[in-house]
Amino acid sequence: MNKVSTNGFILIVDDNPTNLSILSAALASEGWRFRVAVDGASAIAQAERNQPELILLDVQMPGIDGFETCRRLKANPVTQNVPIIFTTALADTESKIKGFSLGAVDYIPKPFAQEEVVARVRVHLQLQQLTQSLEKQVRDRTDALQKAQVQLVQQEKLSTLGELIAGIAHEMNNPISFITNNIPPLQEYFDAITELLQLYEQAYPTPPAKITNFIRNLDLKFVLEDIVKILSSLQVGSERIQHLSTSLRSFSRSDSDTKLAADLHLGIDSTLMILQHRLKANGDRPGIEVMRCYGKLPHVNCYVGEMNQVFMNLLANAIDALDEAITQGKMCDRIPQIHITTDVNSQQMVVIQIADNGIGIPERLKQRLFEPLFTTKPVGKGTGLGLSIAHQIVVEKHNGTMEVHSQPGIGTEFAIAIPI
Repeated sequence: MNKVSTNGFILIVDDNPTNLSILSAALASEGWRFRVAVDGASAIAQAERNQPELILLDVQMPGIDGFETCRRLKANPVTQNVPIIFTTALADTESKIKGFSLGAVDYIPKPFAQEEVVARVRVHLQLQQLTQSLEKQVRDRTDALQKAQVQLVQQEKLSTLGELIAGIAHEMNNPISFITNNIPPLQEYFDAITELLQLYEQAYPTPPAKITNFIRNLDLKFVLEDIVKILSSLQVGSERIQHLSTSLRSFSRSDSDTKLAADLHLGIDSTLMILQHRLKANGDRPGIEVMRCYGKLPHVNCYVGEMNQVFMNLLANAIDALDEAITQGKMCDRIPQIHITTDVNSQQMVVIQIADNGIGIPERLKQRLFEPLFTTKPVGKGTGLGLSIAHQIVVEKHNGTMEVHSQPGIGTEFAIAIPI
């Protein structure tokens, strides 16, 4: 007859020494490990400390009887999945129905027949092992499906976002070039016209009344000064648009099949440029200060586009956290800030820390932040994939680490470390 292997133990609960002796002998004959409890209270304590694979539970015991012991074991999340077989001399249907309704899986009648004890225990150990095996297969399959789903979403998001941003940057190039290339000659023409007007003024210090009135109505001196300011503003504005275009092109580099040596500071700065509109003051909300404390980083071998997506997720989350804190009136007199720190640690890994001074994350939620589809945001505000994808990119694609440190009321910090 096939033996049922077990790495755990069977708990026998009975206050009768004779019953304990018979049951112990039956289990020992099959090589099964077992422990003994002589009352319900000690059985509950033992099972909670070390979960048995099966419990043989006497119904009629002093103090807490078998039915109450079963009820408490099934009410405890730690022991609720342990199969319970009642051992009893009660043969009435009502007692059996009560036992099954409390969660028992079987009955072994007294007086015991060793062969019946062994047969029933073997069947339920096999069922328990099959159940555990199936549960593990389901968990593994679910994890694999979730991982595949996250990867597909990540690739789709990267591809779509990269194409969209690259297209916008490309379309911006022509009008930007047109504006920036025409500002210098426009400045030269204006300077020449200004000089010409000054020469006319020197040659004809007393022009006719018609010209004098026109100059007065136009306020020529103000116009000439204002044109200088307008040209300067155009120059500054066009340079900012150029920087944004460069940032968009840098951010949209997918290079998904190849790792390239990259300047991660450039990736962070490009992301901040794209998020600039969200950092500015908005209505009653003050502007968010970004404090950069950059160390001296070497170029890092990485998937550039994917690392930029990590920065985008973490920085956008920090902004969301600060917006939420301000909306809830929990910032008091604090200025909303994001601190970005970079350095190389003793393990020769680049460490990037992105911290906000928002309301923080409760400990019970912190443990689940990197789970696929888990989100703390209201319905319609988040997919629950951002941090999961970021974690996958850092940990699985770059052999790095991603940790979160948070204190309610003080803020949250995400720390990334990837090998150089």
